[in-house]
Amino acid sequence: MSKINKKKILINRDISWMYFNRRILDEASNTENPLIERLKFVAIYSNNLDEFFRVRVATLRRMIEIEESVKDVKSNSNSILKSVLKLNEKYTRDLEIIFANLIEELKSENIYFVDESQVTDGQAAFIESYYNETLKNSLFPILVSRMEEEPILNDKSIYLAIKISSSLDISTRRKKEYALIQIPSSEIPRFVILPPDGDKQCVIFIDDIIRYCLPKIFSPLDYDQFEAYTIKFTRDSEMDFDNSAYYSTLEKVSKAVKSRKTGVPVRFVFDKTIPGGLLRFIQKLLKIDKRDAHVGGSRYHNLKDFISFPVTNRPDLKYPPQPPLSVPAFDNAKSMIHLIRVKDQYLHYPYHNFDNFIRLLREAAISPDIKSIKISIYRLAKNSKVIKALICAAMNGKKVTAIVELLARFDESSNINWAQKMQEAGIKVLFGVEGLKVHSKLTLITARNRSIACISTGNFHEGTAAIYTDFTLMTANSAIVDEVESVFDYIEHPYLNPVFKELIVSPNYTRKKIIGLIKTEIDNAEKNRPAYILMKVNHIVDEKIISKLYQASKAGVEIKLLVRGNCSIIAGVKNQSENIEVYGIIDRYLEHSRIMIFGNGGDEKYFIGSADLMERNLDHRIEVYTPVYDADIKKQLRRTIEYGLRDNTKARIVDGKGNNELHKTEFEGHFSSQKELYNFYKQNIQTTTTEDNTNTNIN
Repeated sequence: MSKINKKKILINRDISWMYFNRRILDEASNTENPLIERLKFVAIYSNNLDEFFRVRVATLRRMIEIEESVKDVKSNSNSILKSVLKLNEKYTRDLEIIFANLIEELKSENIYFVDESQVTDGQAAFIESYYNETLKNSLFPILVSRMEEEPILNDKSIYLAIKISSSLDISTRRKKEYALIQIPSSEIPRFVILPPDGDKQCVIFIDDIIRYCLPKIFSPLDYDQFEAYTIKFTRDSEMDFDNSAYYSTLEKVSKAVKSRKTGVPVRFVFDKTIPGGLLRFIQKLLKIDKRDAHVGGSRYHNLKDFISFPVTNRPDLKYPPQPPLSVPAFDNAKSMIHLIRVKDQYLHYPYHNFDNFIRLLREAAISPDIKSIKISIYRLAKNSKVIKALICAAMNGKKVTAIVELLARFDESSNINWAQKMQEAGIKVLFGVEGLKVHSKLTLITARNRSIACISTGNFHEGTAAIYTDFTLMTANSAIVDEVESVFDYIEHPYLNPVFKELIVSPNYTRKKIIGLIKTEIDNAEKNRPAYILMKVNHIVDEKIISKLYQASKAGVEIKLLVRGNCSIIAGVKNQSENIEVYGIIDRYLEHSRIMIFGNGGDEKYFIGSADLMERNLDHRIEVYTPVYDADIKKQLRRTIEYGLRDNTKARIVDGKGNNELHKTEFEGHFSSQKELYNFYKQNIQTTTTEDNTNTNIN
């Protein structure tokens, strides 16, 4: 196929990401969602945007600097950055309107936000007590007008920029100073419930408690006038590595994580009512460049803190409880290992309980048949039961090996701590392959009898398993198990060159294999045989794979994609992608599982794995897709995608333009794929229980 005309039929990944994050903001304005959950979508939108600026916008800035230093290089990084910042400006205005509307809707539910100027006498007494007992010793004012050097500030926090002055004229000039106070929301909840005002439930930001208490905070100084305005800034999060041979990998990453604290700013957000003099002073102090994104916003920032909004007595304003469900086959089995040996099993989070995976590790830790456990770790829960099970296995004499990815962005410090704890417990800890992130999600349980393997689309992390949709395949298929072992051998000995016939493994095989599978569909379409592709991924931006999908569409292959995030495909273009449909689902859970189904002339091929269709996953990481052979599991994978394609309440059309129109289907009524999947699994438990009771009565 001829080269893609990128301008016409490819959307830049960063622009497509902005469209994705806007879909999250749309859910904040969707009145069919419970009110408190809509605030949480605002929080997710805000948190995503922070990370996007730290990583992607910072990368664009660095690319522009490089491109400008090289003559005769055509650069489009600058135009992409301008488009991103223009979208951000528009979406910021939308966010402020949506947030203001949510605050008004809370009032209709008798929940009121109160600022420092609105407190009653009773609330004032409460605030003074709260300040003295809880808040006071977490506040450390910085008199920046007296500083000669730039202060070291935390870009994950917000600050109050404060103008402090005296009402008394001194030598005909008004005395004034500037100060910064960090909002200590990492150690104290951002929101405080105040004593009610009549029948009103009242909530206040700790920002406003600090504003109220400014006279107390600065009482040792001779000031009596205070103005406080919120500011925040975002740093480039790229880590600077010390490549000295004298440092271990662990030490290098530890040092590099610390370097993030001094990354250059890329975004500056401020209360648009801030006085010009104070604004200019802060910009100069923090070395805010004119190229940095300047966002003049509302009074409150870091809306990500709404993820833990404290209204607990109104369950009607939240999603109804949806606890993870048991798996009847596991519930009735004495041994999970034996059950997996009899038939492939699976877990589908968060519908199924992650405790089943912990149970498997616990059984392996005490079973005399088990010799060793190997696992690849990308992210871990704060109090990881997975690690506790592995330590238990090591204490029971099993050989335990953990591949820990130290470069899991923003989780490096946590992974370093866990790595050290595992090493102290006698676990063999490896830090992957030089130059390649280990992003695969693998567990190998080696037995004297018959070994088993677990291949997952997501991390072995009980926290994310409660909010991310992921599949884990548990199998004793010897061909798959042997190749999982080969992946671990390659990670430990990267000079090996293993050959994979079952697994699809990056960085050497994934792109070639997927393109080969697409080519088979093209050949089948040309022979009038069943030819279709159903795919569910987080991101699809790789040009070569997109080019092949366009070629397949032109050949008549029916392609239906569920893509949560970045999507560079433009669907429905005549003579190019008219047989491609793309939808993105934003709902209660974060869609995370990666599933591929190929028609294969009527003999369907199914795969699940860890890789998205991006250059980084295909060429620069160790990723694994596994084939799925069990008929029941295939049926459930297909159901998951078909439910997504039927979704007409949370699925948006990904059109490459950011319109994010709701997907209208031929099915009557509301159909939410996540809700229907939960109901399916719940009904399956009830059916299994009924059948078991019937069999018991017959016997």
